[in-house]
Amino acid sequence: MAQKIVTIYTDDLTGEETREAATHTLVLDGITYEIDLGPDSYDKLLEAVAPFTTAGRKVGGRRRKNAARSAAGGATDTAAVRAWAKENGYEVNERGRVPTSIREAYENAAK
Repeated sequence: MAQKIVTIYTDDLTGEETREAATHTLVLDGITYEIDLGPDSYDKLLEAVAPFTTAGRKVGGRRRKNAARSAAGGATDTAAVRAWAKENGYEVNERGRVPTSIREAYENAAK
């Protein structure tokens, strides 16, 4: 007998099915939360917490080497990454999260 296992990824915020959902960890007042978000929901989360993360102090976690930082939130300027990717033959969506491989290529090119 053969079995087929199907995994359905769902955005916890919208309830929509998406192959691009990823699990994100948040810590607030010592309580750790995990949430599965698609690219659009993750962008909304980053926008919502940007004023607090900008004003706060980083005390741990991974460090990212970003060549271009935006004034709001310190993340790589997604529009600049998308424009660079298109000019350099990468396929990138107009919306949502830019793949890590493209971000890394962009950062390496900026060095």
